[in-house]
Amino acid sequence: MFPANILRGFSLEIIAKDIDRLEDVAPLLARGTQISITSLGNEDAGQRVRAARRIRDLGFVAVPHIAARRVTSEAELAGIIDAFGQAGVDSCLVIAGDLPRAVGPYDDALAIIQSGLLEEAGFRRVAVSGYPEGHPHISDPVLMRSLRDKLDALGRAGIEPVVMTQFGFSADPILAWVARLRRDGFAEKIRIGVPGPASLRTLLRFAAQCGVGASTKVIGKYGLATTQLLKTAGPDVLVQDLSNGLERAHERDVAIHFFPFGGLAKTLEWIESARAAYG
Repeated sequence: MFPANILRGFSLEIIAKDIDRLEDVAPLLARGTQISITSLGNEDAGQRVRAARRIRDLGFVAVPHIAARRVTSEAELAGIIDAFGQAGVDSCLVIAGDLPRAVGPYDDALAIIQSGLLEEAGFRRVAVSGYPEGHPHISDPVLMRSLRDKLDALGRAGIEPVVMTQFGFSADPILAWVARLRRDGFAEKIRIGVPGPASLRTLLRFAAQCGVGASTKVIGKYGLATTQLLKTAGPDVLVQDLSNGLERAHERDVAIHFFPFGGLAKTLEWIESARAAYG
């Protein structure tokens, strides 16, 4: 059985262009649901600000992404943060971004946090990235030290820190990573990235883009085979395994963050079905 909190407190990821689809499914979501807005290279900050305002108007919590390496100057960062604040936003996710080199003065998420601009703007909650399966270009010790530095900097600024992970297909590395964080004294809220129902072709494409380990063995455990490229499957096995592992560890400050690669409606239909099945 799924622990009640793992589905009750879920959050969702969208792109700014998905805002109309979010409005269509809004009646299926509880007020206060956290909705993250991805930072894409082909979308400007204005699009994310408008999406954030509409998310707020729908009664949800907007969590826009700020990609450090895409910010050209301190003035631009201040303008972005101010615009989000004017839209009623007080939460965000800060990431380095997918550019190999920064176009401005901010090389990573820590630099954004240390700028003091989020604190000055009254942001109450800031999420940073976690990598249960590692990072293709950053060693594990560096990742862990960076995570500690970012969380400590947020704490000193009086901002509530949250860890939001990349998505994965297998519960084992995720559970081991969560256990390691707790052993090392990390007490922060963790949101585990889980792909919503989608075809194998779609899952593999996004996994390759994100550097997620997506071997045939792991995909098979998720419930699909390479002969089923177009078949759609939900994350039943993954969520059940996560739930069992978290229950054994008496871990309660963990929730799921859904990446609805197969569409918002399909993801919410899966969530409603899982709730009905598992209570």
